[in-house]
Amino acid sequence: MVVLGACAAWPLITAAARDGRPEGMLLAVLAVAAGYAAGRMGGALLPVAAPCAGALAGITLMTWVPHLAPGPQITAPLGHAGATTAMVILSAGAACCAASGASGPAVRSAMRLLAAGIAVTAAVLGSVMGCVAAALVLACSLAAGRVRRRGAALAGLGLAAAVAAGLAWAVAGNAVPEGFAASLEGRLTPHRVALWHDALDLARTHAGLGVGPGRFGELSVASLGSPLSDGKPHSAPLQLAAEQGVVGVLLLAAAFGWLLYALWRSPRPTPVVLTAAAALTALAVVATVGNALSFTAVAVGAGYLAGLATSRPFALDTARRAGEVRGGAVR
Repeated sequence: MVVLGACAAWPLITAAARDGRPEGMLLAVLAVAAGYAAGRMGGALLPVAAPCAGALAGITLMTWVPHLAPGPQITAPLGHAGATTAMVILSAGAACCAASGASGPAVRSAMRLLAAGIAVTAAVLGSVMGCVAAALVLACSLAAGRVRRRGAALAGLGLAAAVAAGLAWAVAGNAVPEGFAASLEGRLTPHRVALWHDALDLARTHAGLGVGPGRFGELSVASLGSPLSDGKPHSAPLQLAAEQGVVGVLLLAAAFGWLLYALWRSPRPTPVVLTAAAALTALAVVATVGNALSFTAVAVGAGYLAGLATSRPFALDTARRAGEVRGGAVR
């Protein structure tokens, strides 16, 4: 609550100082908090059915909401394809969490088939990246069943997210080899790389408070020069650095670090924890090179999956109390 409160308070401070618009950031924080609360309650009451329902809701939303489905009309703005990939990742992660938490082999197999179906659905809809990401989440879920100590695995996932953020920062600052930079620019598009350059320049000039929430589009040359731009740099760390300064980036890192710590302390089985961690890390990588977190559905889904993986099912408390009663009776 302290981290989320700081993430909500700092945009208000920077907006007051720079005449910014903090509504988008406040909505994102509220969406994450609401999703997390729903995930904690659902995971406590229905530890298998709740993630299954979340997976079905996510894939339904991706399929039927036109602004999330990739297509010719949204390839230039660079945002909706990333949101589709994010929803595929979260849906596959929820299905795999249901599989890891199921006790019966039939239910476990059905949930993994659901995750595989989500990957196939993403491919049918034209989201190749979403298909690959869902397959990776499913592979991580299968491998998580053989991991006994979750700490090292969580540290590795945190390092992967940090490397992705550092790579985006290096590309924005022209700190990568020329050939590698050209290859990345071909995949990311020159327009997105130009947005990253502008974001880093603004972050260097206004390192303290940033330029203010929601003001990147007004000050970015690349954004003003493109009629299809949505006014965002399409990288969560770079956007926070440009609009909220160093403190905004530190708050983002603190939120992700707290998430890994909460997963480490979670009472859920290690396969469930590591599956959710893999999906949320994949989402963090997508958000580093895209605009996925600007979509409310993605923010709610991320909070929901985190809540599911950190919940304490009532069955665990019931078994613990029964054990205490039996132990007391024996004594």
